[in-house]
Amino acid sequence: MKEQILETWYINNRVNLMLLDAISDKGFECTLSKRGGRNVALQFAHMHLVRLYRIENYAKDLVKDQTRIDKEKKVTRDLLKKCLNESADAMAEFIGSGIDNEGKIKGFKRGVIPMLGYLISHEAHHRGSILLTLKTCGHPMPKEVRYGIWEWNRI
Repeated sequence: MKEQILETWYINNRVNLMLLDAISDKGFECTLSKRGGRNVALQFAHMHLVRLYRIENYAKDLVKDQTRIDKEKKVTRDLLKKCLNESADAMAEFIGSGIDNEGKIKGFKRGVIPMLGYLISHEAHHRGSILLTLKTCGHPMPKEVRYGIWEWNRI
């Protein structure tokens, strides 16, 4: 069961990377915000930072070597890939420790499985927001990506 749970987390990360790889450089700068909110690149950065935030207070050793994203500087595709992969590994270790601890995990009183659901739904929300932003700004994703992100048996 542990292997399936961790694979679910990693599939979620691969979906993020699939979307990330398909976005044009101009697409990274797109935003629907009229008040200076996150552009597409910063939405990916936010996913990484939320992962670190969830772990930071309960397993500092897992995040001490993580790459931090400075939101004031240009956020590149390569940086995002590196960060998302690093934080996916750290989160997998954190999730694994919860599984090994009879489902109990620090910082999420309902347990490791509800926490995984929370994390995946948070990232799926941002993927939806990214897809809508890109479409609205004239940079829609190809059909293969729009539908491909749902092919979890192949990702």
